[in-house]
Amino acid sequence: MKALKITRYGDINTSLAFGEAVLPTPGTGEVLIRIHAASINPIDLMVMRGDMKAVKKLDLPVGIGRDLSGVVVSVGGGVTAYQPGDEVFARVGEDHVGTLSHFLSVDASHLARKPKNLTHEEAASIPLVSLTSYQALIQVAGLKKGERVLIHAGSGGIGSVAVQLAKAYGAYVITTTSSANVEWVRELGADQVIDYNKENYLDLLSDIDVVYDTLGGQYTLDAFKVLKRGGRVVSISGVLDPQTAKEFGIGWLLRKLLRLKARSVMKAAKEKTALYRMVIMEANGSQLEELGSLCRDNIISPVIDKIYPFEQSLEALSYLETGRAKGKVIVSMGESANA
Repeated sequence: MKALKITRYGDINTSLAFGEAVLPTPGTGEVLIRIHAASINPIDLMVMRGDMKAVKKLDLPVGIGRDLSGVVVSVGGGVTAYQPGDEVFARVGEDHVGTLSHFLSVDASHLARKPKNLTHEEAASIPLVSLTSYQALIQVAGLKKGERVLIHAGSGGIGSVAVQLAKAYGAYVITTTSSANVEWVRELGADQVIDYNKENYLDLLSDIDVVYDTLGGQYTLDAFKVLKRGGRVVSISGVLDPQTAKEFGIGWLLRKLLRLKARSVMKAAKEKTALYRMVIMEANGSQLEELGSLCRDNIISPVIDKIYPFEQSLEALSYLETGRAKGKVIVSMGESANA
């Protein structure tokens, strides 16, 4: 079988290589999946470049890709929930990364049954972005019906699903996007769409209950300017807060350095008596099953920009790297893929 692997840290053209790989045998608690489609995400590029080395240094070469949709081939010991032929989808755990491959062994607890109304390409677009937004908005921020939530970059892979998810939970959804995508994002369910080419959201908003920071940098600090007192800022791109760093077992020396880096953000949170948390998504099959039911009921719809064949995985990653994708970028193992 073939697999795409990170051979060294660097850019797309120097770090990645296709190669033959041994067909894995599922261990206890694992399931072997024949992958029909995978989606790629910014974290794949970050890991490839070495941006995450301070948190976890990889023993190269390693696989790349965290989302999949496919069919169960065989199961390991102790697995009773799945059997050969079952259609499944997943955001795999960090110990099983490598979905840009024909086959992969996956922890059974990270799997969920693929919604029958979705193609494999559509299903592969859902796991990482939906789990990230669920864990940030629902699990950590505790978003409630009627609350006002600001979601940055509503047309991106994360934002396009987050808008739908927040709306499904009854929130009043505000998002930012470019002029070209205003009407499209409104159709996803956003109640208020701010065109950042023409308007500054900082001049328009105040007393927001929850800010979902998907951009980081100055956007993280600016979140507290529009947040109500006692509100919540959840970030997937900002600085790591001390509590999250401790929960993920980061060593005390690195935690100390991270605390210094987060000082201005934590100060801003304290001044607003607000919650600030950096969310590091964890694979979770039971949560994905719940999110899959929202897809089955057409409450959340997949948002796909382009589909590339497996052989054009480097081109897919290059397109994702431009930051212009409207929704998700998919890699299909089937012959019907088109770029």
